[in-house]
Amino acid sequence: MIEDGIYDETGVLRAEFLNRVTSAINDRDKAVLTEEVGVLHQSEVGDLLEALSPEQRLALVELMGSAFDFTALTEVDEAIRLDIVDSLPNAQIAQAVQELDSDDAVYILEDLDQEDQDEILAQLPFTERIRLRRSLDYPEESAGRRMQTEFVAVPPFWTVGQTIDYMREDSNLPDSFSQIFVIDPSFRLLGAIDLDRILRTQRAVKVEEIMHETRHAIPATMDQEEAAHEFEQYDLLSAAVVDENERLVGVLTIDDVVDVIQEEAEEDLMRLGGVGDEELSDTVLATSRSRIPWLLINLVMAFLAASVIGLFDATIQEIVALAILMPIVAGMGGNAGSQTMTVTVRALATRDLDIYNAGRIIRREIGVGLLNGLILASLIGLVAGFWFSSPDLGGIIAVAMVVNLLVAALAGIMVPLLLDKAGADPAVSSAVFVTTITDVVGFFTFLGLATWWFGLI
Repeated sequence: MIEDGIYDETGVLRAEFLNRVTSAINDRDKAVLTEEVGVLHQSEVGDLLEALSPEQRLALVELMGSAFDFTALTEVDEAIRLDIVDSLPNAQIAQAVQELDSDDAVYILEDLDQEDQDEILAQLPFTERIRLRRSLDYPEESAGRRMQTEFVAVPPFWTVGQTIDYMREDSNLPDSFSQIFVIDPSFRLLGAIDLDRILRTQRAVKVEEIMHETRHAIPATMDQEEAAHEFEQYDLLSAAVVDENERLVGVLTIDDVVDVIQEEAEEDLMRLGGVGDEELSDTVLATSRSRIPWLLINLVMAFLAASVIGLFDATIQEIVALAILMPIVAGMGGNAGSQTMTVTVRALATRDLDIYNAGRIIRREIGVGLLNGLILASLIGLVAGFWFSSPDLGGIIAVAMVVNLLVAALAGIMVPLLLDKAGADPAVSSAVFVTTITDVVGFFTFLGLATWWFGLI
């Protein structure tokens, strides 16, 4: 065993640890693998799986057998998880699923084909099968898919003493929990009690006397991002999940919500770059398929910007300096628009931007665009004027810079707002529109002013 841990100071798996594991795999040494891998946290096993080759991953799972923690499959890319699961017999997966928390089991099962899902679920005990099937029936990326169906629930007429005895004696309760829920005979949610309140209350006191209303029960069909916002807004550690009849069906915990927040942040970042749900483990073909749609849209928009340049081809032929300076105007506008757009999309995702403060934020961004435009226009105007010995050209590009940065700031905030209002995802669609607007406005303003001004003189 490596005494200093499996990671080096940069957070990368230590080479000596990885070498020991790969050597054990090659030698098919189950004892060494159990010693090295069996004691790791699930996230550490996930990092190890991602560092191994596909063949080594499958061999590791096969050699470790029942000692392999299938929870680690929730910590790896979807492509890696499917590769491992598809290589295993359904009977082995069914056996492993029984040992997982329900939310982790659903996470692994939801990516399988319907036929494999049915075959695996058929091999589970009836109660567990029904619980997992119910979770899988909820929409993807909903609270119902993320919830854990193991929870502690008691009737309101029980005493604290009965509740404590129940928690001590029932072996089917979840391994860890922070709340006890109170339900009526039809499983309708009445309230909840925090564990610390239970521990500080006399045994004879009834549960209904110390329970509090669950003010933030989450509908099972609620989008997982909306549920994460509830946790963030009210500093929750766990929350009850209820069906359409207000019956308790599960519990959502902070560890799952942290994963949701990370996933949604990564998704927004990827979409801002015009990238789909690709992962590092994806193939060349899958990655290309993910990126090509928005590249094609960008190509169409690029032709639109090029057509604007074509309107002034005669002017460009006479004044070659315009061709040299054009990319500066468009590039600065595109960068400024991307800055505003990024801030706006993130504010919409976190709900920091709404109808009440939108006007103030728009005015602020216009002010920022105008100020930055004036500063940069002064610099580029002086440089261009001296470079080409033409004060007129310096003044033209300065004016064009102010106009384009002002438009960029306005487009950077208005495009995401309008897309969000229309029901589209601003993280996906904003970049291509903002870039096109700044390119078209930048080229048209700069070349149009040059054509007009030099036509006069």
